[in-house]
Amino acid sequence: MEWLIAAVLGVIQGLTEFLPISSSAHIRIIGEFMLPGQDPGAFFTAIIQIGTETAVLVYFWKDIVRIIKAWCLALVGKVDKRDPDARMGWMIIVGSLPIVILGLLFQDAIDSVLRSLWITGAMLIVFGLILAFADATAKNARPLEQLTWKHGILFGFAQALALIPGVSRSGGTITAGLLMGYTREASARYSFLLAIPAVMGSGFYGLYKSLGEQPVLGWGPTALATVIAFVVGYVVIVAFLKFISHNSYRIFVYYRIIVGVIVLVLVGTGALAATSGAPVTP
Repeated sequence: MEWLIAAVLGVIQGLTEFLPISSSAHIRIIGEFMLPGQDPGAFFTAIIQIGTETAVLVYFWKDIVRIIKAWCLALVGKVDKRDPDARMGWMIIVGSLPIVILGLLFQDAIDSVLRSLWITGAMLIVFGLILAFADATAKNARPLEQLTWKHGILFGFAQALALIPGVSRSGGTITAGLLMGYTREASARYSFLLAIPAVMGSGFYGLYKSLGEQPVLGWGPTALATVIAFVVGYVVIVAFLKFISHNSYRIFVYYRIIVGVIVLVLVGTGALAATSGAPVTP
């Protein structure tokens, strides 16, 4: 049964990581259904995110290599520091700092209090409405080449909001990008690139912290979930970037609000436990 649960959670992770609907919220919610009274855990979520971020590495491999090469050459003066790829390297580093710092400062709350389904449901709705506003008022004018230091840092703080299940890493950064005037595709691409250091870092940190411990679903099922998340995630990246080039985010807004309301109703009626280990009413 553990293998089936892990496979399902891997599919859910792959489907939701890059969409602005919060993968951690879905893992938390569906995990509660499949493991009543238990939470798959923040570390389980972090580990299987390695799978989806590996999909980002594969998809953007040429871009990543070009950025790293330009950044390194700029350090030794062989490439102009104003080179777009060299600047992008610094933007990703600077934009990653907020989530690293806040993640370390509030680690205990992230692993406990903030995983309450009351918070998850509320964040799905609240940030769904914020995304709706950003999408409706977006100028869709700025390309990624016009990314500034100020905006790079703001993107970083928007990404850090994803430490709260229900906000969504891609949703937070994409919303910030739209509010700052960037195109939908530019916001999404930077969101994917910016997530690499943070997600890989948290994933391997979670792996390190879990050494010597038995994950909720066991190491074998967790590895299976990670592989499935990679395969599904890659397909979603390709489809999502094509979708947003011609469509708005309205469908994701509706989805977030509906799921958020359902979660709050289920928790309010006792059908779902708000926190792991809490009793669930039959």
